[in-house]
Amino acid sequence: MKKHNYSAGPCILPQEVFEKSAQAVLNFNQSGLSILEISHRSKDFVAVMEEARALALELLGLQGKGYQALFLQGGASLEFLMVPYNLMKVNGKAAYLDTGTWANSAIKEAKAFGETVVVASSKPENYNHIPKGYSIPSDADYFHCTSNNTIFGTQMKEFPSLDIPMVCDMSSDIFSRTLDFSQFDLIYAGAQKNMGPAGTTLVVVKEEILGKSGRTIPAMLDYKQHIDKESMYNTPAVFAVYTSLLTLQWLKNLGGIAAIEKINEAKANLLYTEIDRNPLFKGTAVPEFRSNMNATFLLNDEAHAPLFDSMWKEAGISGLPGHRSVGGYRASMYNALPIESVQVLVEVMKELEARS
Repeated sequence: MKKHNYSAGPCILPQEVFEKSAQAVLNFNQSGLSILEISHRSKDFVAVMEEARALALELLGLQGKGYQALFLQGGASLEFLMVPYNLMKVNGKAAYLDTGTWANSAIKEAKAFGETVVVASSKPENYNHIPKGYSIPSDADYFHCTSNNTIFGTQMKEFPSLDIPMVCDMSSDIFSRTLDFSQFDLIYAGAQKNMGPAGTTLVVVKEEILGKSGRTIPAMLDYKQHIDKESMYNTPAVFAVYTSLLTLQWLKNLGGIAAIEKINEAKANLLYTEIDRNPLFKGTAVPEFRSNMNATFLLNDEAHAPLFDSMWKEAGISGLPGHRSVGGYRASMYNALPIESVQVLVEVMKELEARS
């Protein structure tokens, strides 16, 4: 039976990426060696890293605009630390928007480096919306936001126009929708949503914002060191970077971000229409801020849960339970999830209504 993978991450990737990466595990570039055993300094892998970095900038429309792309390790969680280490000046301050669990974690790390101003928070409403109407201190060293909130199913639909650097954690919606990415001075994203397997993190940074903190930064946490060493200051996550390259190639061949955005909108519209139509279900996020990547919803009557759970499992659906912070269900519809999988879930929801 075909599986319909709604896992929030690590998550579904394109089938052709699985096939190509699996072949590379056995024999990479007809070298007789596995991608898992070649030197990261070999000509073959250096070419992988160079293409992955260049293709990330190309897809984001940032090539030739003063940005560098890096593939680092430690996940977005390490970036929570690296961002203030590199950008918050000694005795400086930073501004943060609190829209979910991961934004809150980033705030906690920043507080270790200096004054951290939380300009707004949706925590009192269990993060069911994105705050509006907040002001950002003009003397902050940077403003940090999280574009999409996997756990709570909300997504920023617009971003402020600023005279200070803007940093964005795009872990769960990078490469999923068209934006003017040049409005951001630093973007970071764990690979395991729309880009590759767990193990590497994409960082896209405008070089001109670096080197101004006034503090000594340990080499492994210094973006400039990683740029100077062409993202190979230490041994990179070779397989994760290679698989990310395959996924970026797949996206480019599909037509890039503009093409996948149309598909993602169709998937989200299909599911949200059913959530709103079906009297057995209700969404948890305020509709204005609903995420196209992660749809969170509940049953109006938990008595239906045993039957619904058995039905979606029988249909080959996987990864649907919601995070414990929200409960209910979470359908993660990342780039590689086909619309046919969303149709299967919608049909199960309709069948539950018919049987209730």
